[in-house]
Amino acid sequence: MPEWKSTLCPYCGVGCGLLVRVERGAVTKVKGDPDHPANFGDICAKAVHLPPALRTSDRLVAPQIRWRRDGAHERVPWEVALRFTADRLRDILTAHGPDAIAVYASGQLTTEEYYVAGKLAKGFLGTNNFDTNSRLCMASAAAGYTRSLGADGPPSSYEDVDAAECLFLIGTNTADCHPIVFKRLRRRKLAAPDDVFVIVADPRWTETADLADLHLPLRPGSDIALLHGMLHVLWKDGLLDRAFIHARTSGWEDLERVIERYPPERAAELTGLSREIIVTAALRFGAARRALTLWSMGINQSHVGTDKNAALINLHLATGQIGRLGTGPFSLTGQPNAMGGRETGGLAHLLPGYRTIADPEARAVVERHWGLAPGSIAPRPGRSALEIFEGLARGDVRAVWIVCTNPAASMPETDLVEKALRQADVVIVQDAYHPTETTRFADVLLPAAQWPEKDGVMTSSERRLTYLPKLVDPPGEAWPDTRIFTRFAHEMGWKASFPYETTAEIFDEFATLTAGTPCDYSGVTHARLRAEGTLQWPVPAPDHPGTPRLYTDRRFHTTDARARFIAVEHDPPVEEPDDAYPLMLTTGRVRDHWHTLTRTGKVMPLTSRTPEPVLEVNTRDARRRAIQDGDFAEVASRRGKVVAQCRVTDTIREGVCFLPFHWGRSFGFYKSANNLTLSARDPLSAQPELKVCAVRVRRLTEVTR
Repeated sequence: MPEWKSTLCPYCGVGCGLLVRVERGAVTKVKGDPDHPANFGDICAKAVHLPPALRTSDRLVAPQIRWRRDGAHERVPWEVALRFTADRLRDILTAHGPDAIAVYASGQLTTEEYYVAGKLAKGFLGTNNFDTNSRLCMASAAAGYTRSLGADGPPSSYEDVDAAECLFLIGTNTADCHPIVFKRLRRRKLAAPDDVFVIVADPRWTETADLADLHLPLRPGSDIALLHGMLHVLWKDGLLDRAFIHARTSGWEDLERVIERYPPERAAELTGLSREIIVTAALRFGAARRALTLWSMGINQSHVGTDKNAALINLHLATGQIGRLGTGPFSLTGQPNAMGGRETGGLAHLLPGYRTIADPEARAVVERHWGLAPGSIAPRPGRSALEIFEGLARGDVRAVWIVCTNPAASMPETDLVEKALRQADVVIVQDAYHPTETTRFADVLLPAAQWPEKDGVMTSSERRLTYLPKLVDPPGEAWPDTRIFTRFAHEMGWKASFPYETTAEIFDEFATLTAGTPCDYSGVTHARLRAEGTLQWPVPAPDHPGTPRLYTDRRFHTTDARARFIAVEHDPPVEEPDDAYPLMLTTGRVRDHWHTLTRTGKVMPLTSRTPEPVLEVNTRDARRRAIQDGDFAEVASRRGKVVAQCRVTDTIREGVCFLPFHWGRSFGFYKSANNLTLSARDPLSAQPELKVCAVRVRRLTEVTR
């Protein structure tokens, strides 16, 4: 008889519960789990069509080695692949030291996989060059929360959507990128249309904007000016929570001097919006008893992404809209376990439990937990994602181990990434699929199990931990990532420190290390999650029920328990339009696809709906270039070109065009949006400015496809 089993969706950070039907050892159907509090049975099309993405012809089913760069990949036993990898990394350690090795991983790993990989890299290989693709999506939010509130971690829950009176969405196309959250938003609005006011700030009119009572089509990169302009209005109109500011925050005086320079007239000039619409947005936000802000990559993917997060959190602190039902600054995570990665120390400056590498006491705690001699963990933060590939291109980094991600498609400046992979002494790629844009550069290919061929825990955007059981066996010789890392550690001679037989053992070791930290879930075990269901951290004891909302006591994770106002200034995009490149390009997701198409690109119902990248161009911009709807156009930046069919529309701001980023060069060299993007990045979060660059667009009269 078919069995239906509970698990978690492996796509975005909403963390939807799924029910999966398993027949004869294969997943045959997926539906929503009505008992899971993230989605109550709702799921999106990507989750419905998971079964055909699992057993595809391009699954990597055995280890392979390319003995020479001009040779073909050859199948080898696991023992040979691990010995070869260990020998190559030992040689590099001996000749160049640990800083010549880097690991680049993924927000799609389970918490246990993240933890073991970080322990292996930072504790035993001795390199802090361990970063993940979360650097491309959530690093600015993590840095923003830490700078303003004293620690990372979204303070709100999805249930706050159901209670908010003002919903402010900025830098997020929630309908496409987090569709189940959007359904919840829509239900909230439809249930109380006169009591709930929705504001959407986005240069495009999307399905998300269609829900809005007020749409703010701001100029890309002008978010700080908008937020400061709104705060200026509330300040002048006496709509701030002065008692909260006085008792629970610091830094208001410095911020006040800044926002004085952002009256709505100046904010209108910088954003391209009208003064009246900014004032209306401010007054609606300020008059609400409960205001909730949601944001995602449109805020984070910026050279001032951390400052944008600060300006957004400032708005909540100044109005006391935090720590209460229906309130809070709530970042929506891009990947299923990007939050878990932050908790385990899955960025180059972090250690487990939101500890920082630069903190000597933090290093000492982790060294003792891992059984290392004092001073074993290097005191300097490692290279962030882009710095890893820049180091490979220069020769400072000699080896890279890439796990469950496809940087040759997802990184900005694809030419730089490809050069880096060609320059490397050794490239190890651990993935479920081959070939991809990245695996074709691999010297070693390690076949990994994927969802639902392994077990572990993931944390969603609302800090909710869900256990994912193993439901089916992986194909061929593919192994779970924890087994790959553990067996490699044994090959390196570190078996005593990596004795794991089960993921539950790994989880317990990590959970113990979180005790007393802001993300404490020392009261959680696999057994408890299987028995009780999901839990939201902190969960500091076995009988603790979890924490739906942070900062309900109005005490923050700072030395004086006060939140910090951060005085930031508007800073325009690194590349602004000019005569040579007169348009602004913004990139993003489409609803039917995920990341670089390694899953969704193989599912006919999804690819048939969205088979190609389409360039959205404003009607007036198109008219100036003699472009009609359906024409093909060349999009060029200072770094490369893309050829795409055009959708001519009034739903995007004049002077702005949009291109989805999912297609890498393997689908056609000129289909990759990252041919165009630039690697400028935030100095605090090191997150790149993927959302804005300057381009020119011209109509093509002949297209060879």
